[in-house]
Amino acid sequence: MADHDSTPAPGRLVLLSSTHRIAPGLLSWPAWEALRGADRVLAGDAGHPQLPYVRQAGVDVEVLDVQPFALARTLAEAASGRTVLWIGGADGDPGLTDALARIAVEGGLASGPVPEIELLPGSYDLPGARLLDLVAVMDRLRSPGGCPWDAEQTHESLVKYLIEESYELVEAIEEGDREMLREELGDVLLQVLFHARIAEEHPDHPFGIDEVAGGIVDKLTYRHPHVFGDVHAPTAEHVEANWEQLKAAEKQRDSVVEGVPLAQPALALAAKLHSRAAKSGLTVPLPAGADLGDELLALAVRAQQQGLDPEAELRAAARRYRDAIQRAEHGN
Repeated sequence: MADHDSTPAPGRLVLLSSTHRIAPGLLSWPAWEALRGADRVLAGDAGHPQLPYVRQAGVDVEVLDVQPFALARTLAEAASGRTVLWIGGADGDPGLTDALARIAVEGGLASGPVPEIELLPGSYDLPGARLLDLVAVMDRLRSPGGCPWDAEQTHESLVKYLIEESYELVEAIEEGDREMLREELGDVLLQVLFHARIAEEHPDHPFGIDEVAGGIVDKLTYRHPHVFGDVHAPTAEHVEANWEQLKAAEKQRDSVVEGVPLAQPALALAAKLHSRAAKSGLTVPLPAGADLGDELLALAVRAQQQGLDPEAELRAAARRYRDAIQRAEHGN
């Protein structure tokens, strides 16, 4: 008579992870099936945001009080011969899978073979989800107990940083430096979040990042009727013409030069003023003076007429001059 194999079944350990960047309870269907089908559902944090929703769905959850170094062996032994699901911690339980692998290599468990291990993502980050982390970090920095320097900043005190970061972004674009581009985009984004967080504290007219984002969403939708409506705009020129008409109707300005920021660099300002005049059909003679300012204005207008950005052209020339200075310094 043949001997029956008395080795117990290896069991199954499901490691369920979820992102904190979406509302708790929004788990995938495979995650809910695994939760309902497990023999035991375990968690290490009684305050885990998923637990109320899992329990509301009729799944019993046991909270373990176990030290991190003993977690892998505790879970492996609990899953001996049955299915156990572990609701992962907010930190992702670093080192847990490596510890489970070591247990398997070292010869298994006294209670039986190491269970089969399945990594099951219960929810995924949506595009842009990391922006929520940035909002949370900015709120922490600005709140009591955060950073003293961040807490005392104002819209006015941050202006110089906004300008500086914007120019550094322009430099990254013109230099074609992809790593620098990613970093500088982040620095400019930080300025937007910083100003929005300060704006939340205004005593009379507060607004936050949601209002900022909602405003630009509404503006983009309104000014792109060829995308979100039934307006026909087959070319970029049609789109630009529609944009200017919608913006003029929206702003109700009395002059074509209203809204042109006079604080921008002078060459860009000159080109923008001429562009506004030209688009409105006005023919405005340039100042006939012979001073240097009039000559620079004429050069800026000439560049704009040729489809060139005078600021970018001057920066490119300045970079060439910088390179020549550096070559001269080295005797080249």
